[in-house]
Amino acid sequence: SDLQKLILKGSPFKEVSIQEIANQIEGRKKIEKKLPIWFKTEGVIFPPKLNLEQSSSEITADYKATLIGDGDLIDLTGGFGIDDYYFAKTASRVLHCELNEELSAIVQHNFKQLSISNVEFKIGDSSKVLQQTKKVSTIYIDPSRRAELGKVFLLKDCEPNVVAYQDLCLTKADKIIIKAAPMLDISAALQELKQVSEIHIVSVNNECKELLFIIEKNRKPEPDVFCALLNKERKNIYAFKYSEEKSLQIKPQPIKNYLYEPDAAILKAGFFKSLVQNFEVFKLHQHTHLYTSENKLENFPGKTFKVIKKTAFLNFKTDKSLSKANVVTRNFHLKPEEIKKKFKIKDGGSIYL
Repeated sequence: SDLQKLILKGSPFKEVSIQEIANQIEGRKKIEKKLPIWFKTEGVIFPPKLNLEQSSSEITADYKATLIGDGDLIDLTGGFGIDDYYFAKTASRVLHCELNEELSAIVQHNFKQLSISNVEFKIGDSSKVLQQTKKVSTIYIDPSRRAELGKVFLLKDCEPNVVAYQDLCLTKADKIIIKAAPMLDISAALQELKQVSEIHIVSVNNECKELLFIIEKNRKPEPDVFCALLNKERKNIYAFKYSEEKSLQIKPQPIKNYLYEPDAAILKAGFFKSLVQNFEVFKLHQHTHLYTSENKLENFPGKTFKVIKKTAFLNFKTDKSLSKANVVTRNFHLKPEEIKKKFKIKDGGSIYL
């Protein structure tokens, strides 16, 4: 029913306020696609909106669980516990650390509903908990940006400051996994962090969702980079190296029968020349991250388009035939919204401009 009308009616229960009821209804609606297991489980309690927004999705949490071993794991930023639910399926024991006592209690309750029994809970400052903890196999940290700083592009500006106590982490675990927001600058993070062995750039349905930095004591000279392209049906993982990307020389080609737009994870990673090397495609221009080929590729990591028509922009100005299309621009002086407005093009349909 309408949530606002429900709030005006007030709570039918003496012991539960209408605000608490509204929070549960809103929370449940929000997680239907993001957290289907939680949505389907009876008796699950939802935290405030911000905690839900900051939590991982099930699909990304499931992927992270493939990166850990079967030993003990400590999660220094437990939150709503989505990652820990999946870690608990692989690790022998998971320690969920959380500053917020109420949120910790919610997760404990939910894990009983979800039949998870190998997770322990600690309330308090994670750095103090870590100092008192014996050595574990893996430390997991999902630092959040500090509210007063708005958008954050450096790990040292997040809370907890993983840069400040990565040395402590390295004395307590063989492997550290740090999750970061997709807006974070990868090259800046590599300068801040020590001994990075792997970087995982994770996208879901062509939307970049998170960056994962794995730190290990016996790291390789150069980190391996993995672009994980996830959706409900499949998981495609592509491995790259920045040294190889830098060394490549490519020759752009004019547009052919098929056009390709790389997945968001690969665009974030910056492996623009490696795509030409690894797949039978050509780049349109050095600074235009679109690719082309004579014959259709079935395995390109991104969107594939059949070229119907090629028109120079000067000719397009006088051509009034296109009234509806999805507009995409790369390395061009007009944005899609400006093109749609200027040429009166409605959004949608199966045609792409």
